[in-house]
This record gives sequence, C-alpha cells and structure tokens, in this order.
Amino acid sequence: MSLALATLDVNVELEAHLPCRKFDPDLWFSDSPAELELAKSLCGDCPLRVECLAGAVERAEPWGVWGGEIFERGAVVPRKRPRGRPRKEDVARDAALRVEAEARLAASGLSATRTAVRLAA
Repeated sequence: MSLALATLDVNVELEAHLPCRKFDPDLWFSDSPAELELAKSLCGDCPLRVECLAGAVERAEPWGVWGGEIFERGAVVPRKRPRGRPRKEDVARDAALRVEAEARLAASGLSATRTAVRLAA
C-alpha cells in the first residue's frame, strides 16, 4: 500500500513568507501613525507589493496599508496625521511626502494607467 502525497500548493508556501501574514493584521489598519509606518516598511521587501498596491488602487481601498502605501478614504496619503491641528512644518513635510508617494506610484506604473488614483491633500 503506498501513500499518495498531495502536491505542495505554492501559494500556501508563499503566503507564509508575506509580512501581512506573519505579523498581526491589525498593524496594517492601525490608528497609530507610527504603527502604520512600521507596516509600510514591512511591505518594502514583499514579493507581492506591486500587485497588492495595484489591487488596492483598483478597489479604492477605504483605509489601511496596501502595497507599502497608506490609504485613507480611498486615496493614497503620504503619512497618517495624528489628531489635532497640524504644525506648519508638518504641512511642509506632508507636501514633500506627497511628491514622494506620487513618485512611488509612478514607478509602479499605477499613476499613469489608473485615473482613479488620487492623492489626498
């Protein structure tokens, strides 16, 4: 009597190495700006980062970190602001980060092909 071995599902093996599968899922949907920045950094080496980001853009994800970018109300934002009125230097930094986020989207080929992508002001 021989035992038949099931073929290994590559998707299952790949998912075990994805950061969003290894860490607490709440990290990608946190209210804390610091935790969202951590989630963004964990996405950096993910082999599915571009596909994840493209899917999130296509679905206009309402919130969370997808493909290394933060989504808020369906738009990519450079960083999540803490509560309260922003300082002047924070507004200037946000403008610089917005340009950086646009460049990352363009490098992924998403800003030119997807008209639904908008960056929050």
